[in-house]
Amino acid sequence: MDKKYFLARNLRKNMTPQEAKLWNLLKNRQLNGLKFVRQYPIGSYIVDFVCRTKYLVIEIDGGQHNHPENISDDNIRTKFIESKGYNVIRFWNNEIDENIEGVYLKILEALETLD
Repeated sequence: MDKKYFLARNLRKNMTPQEAKLWNLLKNRQLNGLKFVRQYPIGSYIVDFVCRTKYLVIEIDGGQHNHPENISDDNIRTKFIESKGYNVIRFWNNEIDENIEGVYLKILEALETLD
């Protein structure tokens, strides 16, 4: 089995507090009956959450993603994931911490545009 699958499993076991908070809203088809999975490999990347039926990827970014080299890497990553047919939305950790309702509404809005 590929290393990224073992890494994904490890990431699922060691979620950040923000990932755990969002996962509580997404798991068990709680959001419009849609199935989301976490720490899912797409190519050589592992995305935080994905709804495979709607091709929606949700990424949660911490402060390290605000450094110039990481911004560039994130742009490359997003372009690759989009080249596979997925739509990518990103949230900052503080958005999850301070406005989970707004995050939930943005996810719903993104899903509506994919119908």
